[in-house]
Amino acid sequence: MALLGFAAAPALLLILGIVLAIIGSPWWLLLAGVGLALTAVAVVDYVQARNSILRNFPLLGHARFLLEEIRPMIQQYFIERNWDGKPFDRDARALIYSRSEGRPSVKSFGTELDVRQSGYEFLTHSVAPAPVADSEHRVRIGGPDCTQPYGASLFNISSMSYGALSANAVKAMGAGAAKGGFLHETGEGGLTHFHLDSGADIGWEFGSGYFGCRTLDGKFSPEEFRKKALLPQIKVITLKLSQGAKPGLGGVLPAPKVTEEIAQIRGVPAHQDCISPPSHSAFSTPRELMEFIGELRRLADGKPVGFKLCVGTRTDVLALCKAMLETGIRPDYILVDGAEGGTGAAPLEYQDHMGTPLTEGLLIVHEALVGAGLRDTIRIGAAGKVASGHDIVRRLIQGADFCLAARPMMMAVGCIQAQKCHTDRCPTGITTQNPRFSRGLDPVTKGERVFRYHRATVTEVVQLIATLGANGPHELHRSMLMRRISQTEVVSYAELHEWLRPGQLLTDPPPRWARDWERATADSFAGAHV
Repeated sequence: MALLGFAAAPALLLILGIVLAIIGSPWWLLLAGVGLALTAVAVVDYVQARNSILRNFPLLGHARFLLEEIRPMIQQYFIERNWDGKPFDRDARALIYSRSEGRPSVKSFGTELDVRQSGYEFLTHSVAPAPVADSEHRVRIGGPDCTQPYGASLFNISSMSYGALSANAVKAMGAGAAKGGFLHETGEGGLTHFHLDSGADIGWEFGSGYFGCRTLDGKFSPEEFRKKALLPQIKVITLKLSQGAKPGLGGVLPAPKVTEEIAQIRGVPAHQDCISPPSHSAFSTPRELMEFIGELRRLADGKPVGFKLCVGTRTDVLALCKAMLETGIRPDYILVDGAEGGTGAAPLEYQDHMGTPLTEGLLIVHEALVGAGLRDTIRIGAAGKVASGHDIVRRLIQGADFCLAARPMMMAVGCIQAQKCHTDRCPTGITTQNPRFSRGLDPVTKGERVFRYHRATVTEVVQLIATLGANGPHELHRSMLMRRISQTEVVSYAELHEWLRPGQLLTDPPPRWARDWERATADSFAGAHV
């Protein structure tokens, strides 16, 4: 086989070249050139010691790497079924593409899902649906200490940083958000003129790297924070504790993406890996976190301030609740990021096995706030594979007040799920700083796609809420969402979990919560693993 790979192709081309030369065809030069090139490649393969496949099978070995490179495309386009592709199946992608292009997103001939499979969830419609609302249901974000509350859409753009995204992608999303009147989260990579120039409502996020509000040595700068927080385009401010793709790992923007411009925006050296530490330097305990949030709200002249996390342990969340109770300082909102989320690159172990999925994380945060008597003044946002109207309504029933999406918004801009976000070779120009690819993304037309996708999805949410017999999200309840737990049993979410009563943790915590509530302390996160 090695001999075949080494000699067959060049020999065949040589023979053809000789034949063409004999009959006087000028094409013999082309064949001879190709033959010589293949011979050179084969020789290099045969003598190199780095790769055993190429050493043993010169030339032929390259076919293996070619097939491996195109395998994801073959799988996505020809093999996977409509409902079983990952991370997003074909049906979900088709829904997003159809809505973003303004086409009907309907299907014929019934569901392709196995409705008898354990884990299948469905909504229970009313025999007497409510009238469909004339407008989108907005959500007021802002607790008692907030003097500049914000009315948020039920569906918003989740955190994606400039640097991870191209400038054209940020512009497109900003244009769509501005036209649709929904929130555009910046991600922790810093606030840029691309965000501000769009005219969209901005959710400014920063994390442990304090990009855009840091000192030269990487600490938090109150002065730099205040300059940006007071900008009129900034509507809410999010402190990132962790993210679904890699909770507890911090973040890395690879060196090839750290251009001079991005380095200036973030306040870091250019052309070097830009690293966000795993934890914050501005606080180290739940109590200090709440005091920091109070300070941020003061510096921002009363704008809504919240934090984002992928839930780790229930004790962590309860420790945060105790800190809120003991300091009297509460965030205006909490963004719950599911472990299944993630536009950011991360080790496989973190993507697959670290952090709490959105359903469980959302239930923990919601119930902890209810049990501690804090839920009425704190809004909850949910992010993690939220792509359709059903996804949003399901999360609202599970405890969220509003939702955010990152990857679906990327698909609205044109993402084809190539999964090359970390390589700087995104073929659609979304997650790259390479001008060769980003030039193909037109912010004007793609911004219109984002607007259409958001509008169609929220319209479907309003319709679904009415079909359930509710006049708004405030009338949704847990008996409207059913889950099959076996071939013979279906239960509602009202039956599936033991729900806490308001303030129950303060007076009579149930056994399954009592131990974690006792271990939780406002002065340490360490109680989670005692």
